[in-house]
Amino acid sequence: MGFICENLNLNQADAAFPLVREAVPGLTLKAWRAFARHQASPRRAANAGIMVIRRRARPHPCGLFVYRREQDLSHGPILVAEHVVAVDVLDARPAMQALLHEMEDLARRLGCTAIRTVLLGSEVLAADRMAEAGHVPEGETLWKQLPEACSASCGHPGL
Repeated sequence: MGFICENLNLNQADAAFPLVREAVPGLTLKAWRAFARHQASPRRAANAGIMVIRRRARPHPCGLFVYRREQDLSHGPILVAEHVVAVDVLDARPAMQALLHEMEDLARRLGCTAIRTVLLGSEVLAADRMAEAGHVPEGETLWKQLPEACSASCGHPGL
């Protein structure tokens, strides 16, 4: 069974919410809608977005990643992919493979020389699949929460 990969249409945002909750537990629907509206804006389409995949025969997404094109000092233009998640009732590997294939195709379409994938929290489980696809550790990402940076109304600690 094949997959369809496409940029998130805002009409799909609610259907993608359970997926993104896998990557960002505690995220509220309100915060997700605001993030998706900003990230999936047509004005940003050439440099950023949310890529979703779904099985051909099904309307709901089974995988996604958030991306942006950046200029890296060492590598030139790169694709940064975050919040990578693929879920399937029986086996998530084919969905993850389709997602990784699309990530590479997207990087090429955007003229990028490399992909930097950021896996956070529970997303680290995806690291095995990414390693199989040729992604290797580049360094280490550290995080420090600034308590004043997020008001209680944002819907998620740290956003």
